Amino acid sequence: MRRTLLTLLALAVLGAAAVLFVTRPSPLPPEVTAGLTGDAARGETVFWAGGCASCHAAPGAEGEDRLVLAGGHRLVSDFGTFVAPNISPGPEGIGGWSLAEFASALTRGVSPGGQHYYPAFPYGSYARMEMQDLADLKAFMDGLPASDSASLPHDLGFPFTLRAGLGLWKAAAGESTWVLEGDLDPEVLRGRYLSEALAHCGECHTPRNALGVLDRTRWMAGAPNPSGEGRIPGLTPDQFDWSADDIAYYLETGFTPDFDSVGGTMASVVRNMGNLSAEDRQAIAAYVKALRPAN
Repeated sequence: MRRTLLTLLALAVLGAAAVLFVTRPSPLPPEVTAGLTGDAARGETVFWAGGCASCHAAPGAEGEDRLVLAGGHRLVSDFGTFVAPNISPGPEGIGGWSLAEFASALTRGVSPGGQHYYPAFPYGSYARMEMQDLADLKAFMDGLPASDSASLPHDLGFPFTLRAGLGLWKAAAGESTWVLEGDLDPEVLRGRYLSEALAHCGECHTPRNALGVLDRTRWMAGAPNPSGEGRIPGLTPDQFDWSADDIAYYLETGFTPDFDSVGGTMASVVRNMGNLSAEDRQAIAAYVKALRPAN
């Protein structure tokens, strides 16, 4: 009996080791970004579309202070509270990161030190980004003010403190392929890229399963607010009847067709979207109008 138990224990350990090996962090190969040169002017558009300031600016920052990416924003979830880190171009942030390391973080969720990032960082969406946009974004961010604020630790309980298990979560989440498919016109294609990749709209507007993985069969159908306060609305045509012009105007000004004004975390999104071109906001609106009804 003792020998049998030891054998089973050894097999369990070997099995766990094999799983962790298969799901170990997999950074982006450096050759993928080799030779790319970033354009900071184009990178500013990527920055605002990607919502970087919404999470990484200091809480309460306004105006130009939103460009100081000192971190500190707290994201409440069922798994604990995640705290956005300092990503300014200084020693306490991402100063010194190579483009390959930057791209690995955004598209693979892997740190320069070879650890999995928690998916509160929406790398599942950013994985759809074009490499040139990543290079442009880094060029813009490298020119932002540095902050000497230290990144704060996440407030998580066991077992969510074990980053090694995040490889299993990534495996469960699957590949980050496009959700809206079909014969899409150029405006909707641009809106899909902005919405599904850069702005990562589905991260909030799509429900998740018990593992926290997005339910792609109910894409943009609305979801509980992770903070426990209210519900994030669905944007599918069976429950959202704004016109494309209404949506674009809301993204620019924060005013709804009913003359209400934006509130909550969406207010920060509107501040970001206000920096985009009118054509990009209209493309996002066209994408929303092209969504399929919720299942």
